[in-house]
Amino acid sequence: MKILYGVQGTGNGHISRAREMARALASQGAEVDYLFSGRPADQYFDMEGFGDYQTRRGLTFVTEKGQLNQWKTLINNRPLALLKDIKQLDLSGYDLVLNDFEPVSAWAARRQNVHCIGLSHQNAFLKDVPKQKARWSDSLITRYFAPSSLALGVHWYHFDQMILPPIVPASQHKIGNDGSILVYLPFEQLELVLEMLTRFDQTKFYCFHPDARHDYEHENVSVHQLHREHFHQRMHQCNGVVANGGFELPSEAISLGKKLLLKPLHGQYEQQSNVMTLELMGLAQSMSYLSSSSLGRWLNSDAVGRVHIPDVAMAIAQWIMKGDWYHCDELWQALWSQVEFPETVEDAVLEIPPVRGNIRHKLLITGSY
Repeated sequence: MKILYGVQGTGNGHISRAREMARALASQGAEVDYLFSGRPADQYFDMEGFGDYQTRRGLTFVTEKGQLNQWKTLINNRPLALLKDIKQLDLSGYDLVLNDFEPVSAWAARRQNVHCIGLSHQNAFLKDVPKQKARWSDSLITRYFAPSSLALGVHWYHFDQMILPPIVPASQHKIGNDGSILVYLPFEQLELVLEMLTRFDQTKFYCFHPDARHDYEHENVSVHQLHREHFHQRMHQCNGVVANGGFELPSEAISLGKKLLLKPLHGQYEQQSNVMTLELMGLAQSMSYLSSSSLGRWLNSDAVGRVHIPDVAMAIAQWIMKGDWYHCDELWQALWSQVEFPETVEDAVLEIPPVRGNIRHKLLITGSY
């Protein structure tokens, strides 16, 4: 089976998920070509697992000082260039387009009538899941940014709908706890992050940031350039993680049993909804700005425990290779039956108010069918 895998390159979460899918698809003998869009070609890093990948300009989002800049996002995108890329992308010879919120390959697949499976966290928001400050324009973007023949969403809970568990990396390091805190706030100004962290001089912080041009020590903070392997080593050894409100990093953190303090990107309803959901589940605390008082309270709190998440990527890859792409019930049930929440999280999930009348069943979170 020959697959074109289109991946949104804005941020690193989509790429992290694609990296796990690449591992799983390769193990199943799939022939996969990769296309990334959303950032300049010279700004991708740690891409060895994707072979001779392609890049396109695509569409991207502009952030400044911890919030989405809608005006600059609008004027920095070039719809005519996007249309040209869509028309020029030749999908002949591909059996399937797999898509993680990437517009060029998704719209090319629709145009050329090639079956497209959308696999992204954004697709979960096409369902009745908790949402925070969603506008009509957000719903339109979610639905039409990267349309697909079949939309599979991943989320921390299924809310009784066809939503799959998160795709997290297989653990390559021993899980420990040296009391340190891992910090990844790429949308915040580095100097402001350091100003907040240095107020807690009894705590060791490891701060990874795209503005760091080299690794250095700043009082009680080790500042590092972005490096995937080093980042994952620190993730396995830390006590907790301070991050923005993306999806992949919190997913990995809860799978390792690390406590979370999250600051969502203002103006980005997906991040705000993510943080609200994790708070409702009892898996994270939040701060609306870089708050020393919020950080102090969180540092004195305990983690709730580890969420066991199976190898979702492998299960999806096996399902894809079977070719029965419109029947997902067995995949959905098999994966959620293997998810194990801490008891306090199970209780919290049952107390989340129904979304448009959905009723959540304890049968599905305990894994007994």
